[in-house]
Amino acid sequence: MIELPDWVMPWLVALVTILVLWLVYRLRRARGGRLEQVLNDIGYDRVDNLVVPNGDEGEILIDQLLLTSQGLLILEIKDVDGVVFGSDKMQDWTVIRSDKRFTFSNPLPGLYDRVAAVRQIVRQVPVDGRVLFLDGAEFSKGQPEHVATLDQLAEQFGEPDKKAAEVKIEAFLPHWELISKRASNDDQDTAG
Repeated sequence: MIELPDWVMPWLVALVTILVLWLVYRLRRARGGRLEQVLNDIGYDRVDNLVVPNGDEGEILIDQLLLTSQGLLILEIKDVDGVVFGSDKMQDWTVIRSDKRFTFSNPLPGLYDRVAAVRQIVRQVPVDGRVLFLDGAEFSKGQPEHVATLDQLAEQFGEPDKKAAEVKIEAFLPHWELISKRASNDDQDTAG
C-alpha cells in the first residue's frame, strides 16, 4: 500500500467532494434544462405564479399556466427521486428511495381546484391540468390520471403540425390575454 504524506489526504477529500457536488449540480441542471425544453415545445406562452380567485372568496396559486394548442394547461411540478405510490383516492402519497422514505399530500385535489378556478375565468377554452413528475420518479404500481412525466407531457400536448397549432392558438389568444392581464394586474396590485 502506498503511504501518502499527511497534507495530501485533506486535499484529496476536498477534491472528491468538489467533484461530487459538481456532478450533482450538472445532473440537476440537465433535468431543469429538459423541463424548459419540453415546456417550450408544448407551450406557446407561459405565466408563472399566477394567483386567481378560487370561487370561495379566496385565492389560489398556480405555479405554471401554459397556452398550448389544446387550450390552457396547469402544471404542478414535483421533483422527486424514487418509486412513487399514489392514487386518486389516497390522502398521502409515498416516495421510496434506497436511502429514504417520505410522504406528501395527494396533489390531485389541489390540481382539480386550480383547473376549476381557471375555468371560471376562461369559460370557452379547454383547461386541463397535470401533476408533472420529473425524470427521477417512477410509478411501479400504476400512474394516476392527470399525472405525467416529461415524456408523457410532450406526447400528450405536443403538436407536430405547427400550422394547425397556430390556428388553434389564434382562437385561444383572447382568452389567454384575459388571464395574462389578470396575472399582470395582480403583480401591479402587490407592487403598489
